[in-house]
Amino acid sequence: MPKPSVRIENVVASVALGQPINLSKTAEMISTVEYEPEQFPGLVYRLSRPKTATLIFSSGKMVCTGAKSEEDVKKTVKQIVSALQNKGIIKDGKPEYQIQNVVASANLYAEINLESLALLLDNVLYEPEQFPGLIYRMAEPKVVLLIFSSGKMVCTGAKKEEAVKAAVDKIYAKLADLGVLNLKGKTA
Repeated sequence: MPKPSVRIENVVASVALGQPINLSKTAEMISTVEYEPEQFPGLVYRLSRPKTATLIFSSGKMVCTGAKSEEDVKKTVKQIVSALQNKGIIKDGKPEYQIQNVVASANLYAEINLESLALLLDNVLYEPEQFPGLIYRMAEPKVVLLIFSSGKMVCTGAKKEEAVKAAVDKIYAKLADLGVLNLKGKTA
């Protein structure tokens, strides 16, 4: 039986710099940022390594998206804070960040009978006319799983990367116990 694979797709984090930021000044001093105040109240700071986009607001709050790990979030925050400090836009400070959402894809390498699963699991929403996957709200770890008949899944709502792996392992064991996995024609 192949083990499920998991790939982190996006880590979203909120960051508090603890000081206000002059966005107009930032846009003048850092040519790579995008700032159109009539379109959006923040500016966008994109990095290529790690490949992330960070929204920066005048309040000193930031939202980092596109990271593939918590380590990428740390690197992004460090690079942006360093650039802002070097340009004299912010003073020294300790930015505080918090992971808001880890989104991952997973493959269970087995087909899943969603009709049976919808009857056997609590906290599910399955309306195949509306959406081809089954939506399962797992209590522990607290995540939402989008489960497809192909054995592919999307996991969202996790606050840590480990929670994603734990959720995938837990649902895989539960699906095997419920007998809704089909491993190449053989029911698990």
